[in-house]
Amino acid sequence: MRAVRLIAPNTPLAEVEIPDLTPSDDVIVDVRACGVCHSDAHYRAGFGSVAVPRTLGHEVAGVVRGTGERVAVHYLRTCGACARCVESGEQFCEGGQMIGKHCDGGYADSIAVPAANLVPIPENVSFEAAALMMCSTATAYHALRVGGFESGMRVLLLGFGGLGVSALQLSLALGAKAVGVVELVPEKLAAAERMGAVPAGDLHGFDLALDFTGRPEVATAALRGLAPKGRLVLIALSEAPITINPYRDVLSDERSIRGCSDHLRSELFELMDLAASGRIDIAQAISARIPLEARAINDALDQLDRGTAHLRQVITNSN
Repeated sequence: MRAVRLIAPNTPLAEVEIPDLTPSDDVIVDVRACGVCHSDAHYRAGFGSVAVPRTLGHEVAGVVRGTGERVAVHYLRTCGACARCVESGEQFCEGGQMIGKHCDGGYADSIAVPAANLVPIPENVSFEAAALMMCSTATAYHALRVGGFESGMRVLLLGFGGLGVSALQLSLALGAKAVGVVELVPEKLAAAERMGAVPAGDLHGFDLALDFTGRPEVATAALRGLAPKGRLVLIALSEAPITINPYRDVLSDERSIRGCSDHLRSELFELMDLAASGRIDIAQAISARIPLEARAINDALDQLDRGTAHLRQVITNSN
């Protein structure tokens, strides 16, 4: 079968033929859509020490081979029984693996996953939208929860890509008083305004800020503008240090900084219900559909690295 793989860090992904999957304890899903996430660009650049060769891609949707069931794929393979799973959450599993990073992902014709990782797709939700919901929407949803979101809050989004679209839609659907957006790309900022956001020229007065940029100066500015008891949630993959004044930036107004790591399987089912009811429409995040080809995927990753007007590009595959 075809797969587009990371063969070595800091090199373009390569299109190769690998053995077709055979039935085992896992379920084979024939991939119909896979989102191109900025995390994959980071992995290509050597972030996270991904063992190679590896098929990337963790926003996956398709059909179960043999039954035709339409499913999306939860990208965390966890035991559900270790102390970290039970006490802290499945995303902290002692032996956990991320599909598309620690094991092969969806930049391929097919993928093998545990049956427990399958999430049924409602009839009125497309493969493409369902795929994006497995990471960008789920991460945004979890970030709102980590940040203690409540109806009536004023939310600030730092960066407006695939995750930003989901965070905006979710915030409004769940009762945000207002959603501001900080974004340097004019086309993205215009898209955010069309979807109901307001440009945040003034960063003061927001209750919750979600950082999708990974840029310390952006996160720090947002933190300093938060309302008393405001919360900054860090989501973007970044190792860049953030410098703060503990008293002025945090203690004086009882602000807090929180980290968001992945999401919960249960949240994926809640998101599917929100999509099925029409309260969110993640298809609005899709700005381009590309084929399962190395050139197209590398180009999409290159655009993410240098900055792009695209929100989310999705690989479509009819197998």
